[in-house]
Amino acid sequence: MCNWQPIQSAPWGRDLQLSVIEGEVHALAFRCRRSRSGWISDTGKRVDIDPSHWRDWADKDQPAGC
Repeated sequence: MCNWQPIQSAPWGRDLQLSVIEGEVHALAFRCRRSRSGWISDTGKRVDIDPSHWRDWADKDQPAGC
């Protein structure tokens, strides 16, 4: 997994891409930020997820498969 880090090390207040396990592993298609109240989406709404990994959010230039 390209640049993925364990969720326990996720930084606060930064745009991140999260990976979740829901039957299979997949990356969320929207930015999230870690906050004191949990995970917040790029729209500012709380997201009820249990992510397993994180990486810095990369725009469309992120290579496929990474």
